[in-house]
Amino acid sequence: MVEMSFAVLASLFSLVNPLGAVPVFLAMTPHYTRQERTHTALQTSLYFTLILLAFFLGGSLILKFFGISINAMQIAGGIVILTSGFSLLNGKFAEGRAVNKRVKEEALTKEDISFSPLAMPLLSGPGSISYLISIQAQQSSWQPMMAISGVVVVMGGVVYLILRFSPYLHKLLGVAGLNALSRIMGFLVMAIGIQNIIVGIISLVSANV
Repeated sequence: MVEMSFAVLASLFSLVNPLGAVPVFLAMTPHYTRQERTHTALQTSLYFTLILLAFFLGGSLILKFFGISINAMQIAGGIVILTSGFSLLNGKFAEGRAVNKRVKEEALTKEDISFSPLAMPLLSGPGSISYLISIQAQQSSWQPMMAISGVVVVMGGVVYLILRFSPYLHKLLGVAGLNALSRIMGFLVMAIGIQNIIVGIISLVSANV
């Protein structure tokens, strides 16, 4: 159980890539005071956690409602994750999360940016959501469900800490350091995407043999 929790946390951290969100977060909050940034970071992490928990706990219902098989979700989710990883590998974190120049400009005029665009789609994007729905559909008891839910909460805490201390991380790592880390995350995300596609195809073929 512990090993599975760490594996899910590592995968989720790579998919969410909160370090890649640091420059975007700072660019959207240039005139914020320290207290305002802390408040926004806290709200963002809470929204992020609630969004992922909702999709994770309701994963089976979502699949049943739309008539989607777990194999189809794994393959489609794998393709989305692979595309997201490719964007990271090319240094296009924000663009890969549908946060373009227009969205950034709009964020500068909004009173609250914690839910949109920060929590969604910047942090809780289709890659992390499809990943959680896929692993939820594979669980048959409540123990792993509770463990993974705990991992999502821990990930929310990590998001808060990284956004809370984003000015210091930006100074410490610099643009080059953050870009390098994002590219490393991109490689890992692509590997997760390919793995999901492979597992989905093998399961699909095995079920029809």
